[in-house]
Amino acid sequence: MRITGYRCESYLMRMDRLIGDANLPEGVDLMPGSVLFLETDANLTGISLGYGGEFPAWMFEAVEGRDPREVLSLWGRLNDLLHKGGNRGTATLFLSLLDMALWDLKAKAAGEPLWRLLGAREGRVPAYASGLDYPLSDEALFSFYQRMAARGIHAGKLKVGLDPEADLRRLEIMYEALATSGKTPQLMIDANEYWSAKEAVRQIRRLEEKFDLTWVEEPARRWDYDGLRLVSQQVRAAVATGENLQSVADLYPLVSEQAVDVINISTNHSGVTGCRQIAHLAHLYSIPVTMNNAQANYMAHVAAALPNHWMMEVVDPGREHCLRFDNRVEDGCILLGDSPGFGIEVDRAKLEALQRSPPTGQGRFPFPRGEGAGRRVTAPPRGKLPWR
Repeated sequence: MRITGYRCESYLMRMDRLIGDANLPEGVDLMPGSVLFLETDANLTGISLGYGGEFPAWMFEAVEGRDPREVLSLWGRLNDLLHKGGNRGTATLFLSLLDMALWDLKAKAAGEPLWRLLGAREGRVPAYASGLDYPLSDEALFSFYQRMAARGIHAGKLKVGLDPEADLRRLEIMYEALATSGKTPQLMIDANEYWSAKEAVRQIRRLEEKFDLTWVEEPARRWDYDGLRLVSQQVRAAVATGENLQSVADLYPLVSEQAVDVINISTNHSGVTGCRQIAHLAHLYSIPVTMNNAQANYMAHVAAALPNHWMMEVVDPGREHCLRFDNRVEDGCILLGDSPGFGIEVDRAKLEALQRSPPTGQGRFPFPRGEGAGRRVTAPPRGKLPWR
């Protein structure tokens, strides 16, 4: 089997609700999407999902004519091509897209779902709910986490950072909603790098007076191992970070400096191959990993095969407009089917409809860094958000 061609198709979609964090509390409901189709002479096509942009022809040329089942060798070849650029930025995102399409092809050639090809015991991944919920009213916040609880999920992550009183109130709302699952809720928070390390300690300690937090995510800058270690030493909760770094080299200083207690892995990490590299590094140090959210929860295939995976983030904002996928959330887990590869198919008619008539809405990705981030807590004006 040889790689013969590719195409990358972009589109814009409108989600079911606004999503946001401390950096963009008013939120957005428009998200760019893209699908990379990697073609072969065996009548098999690999599929991977991204966030728009024109795929670079030179990257395809590096794998053209090669056997996609050589995915680890091809990842190394591509990573070497990015050497001078340090494997950073959009080039790494395209490397990730290509790597995921190669793994999809490898599993399809074997006639297996990716989770089985990667060696998982079962296609079952524990899940936690994450509303990306800063723009939601108290009523909408309760409704989202109650809906997740109805699927058996009892762990949830709340966006925090700008309004300490609101953070306390909304944590209580999330707790009550998740408790409808019949299990004791697990609570996490995510400041998305908005705080300085010292501010993070002050804010988290205040929350911990009332709540037992499982982890605090990105309480300081993603790469600040001194600041993150300080937070980890000064609060009871575990410190989680990593989803916005891009390689095992980026994560190693955090691990070696004992600055991270939970590593969040994501498609930012140079694809399936990069995620596994980071997870294996973490496993060496007995550090658990969690998988970041993904369209159609497709990265659960990778999570299922990691020995130190804890829970995968489920956002469920309505991003599957033109996708069909073989998994579901039930009994607190993402249950993966037996369709080959990632189990994703593209509905051509719906994709073309999105391309012909792009939706309108509020704002677009990516999020900027918020006003005052790292210097001061800047609460949004009264009336700016539905809960203020």
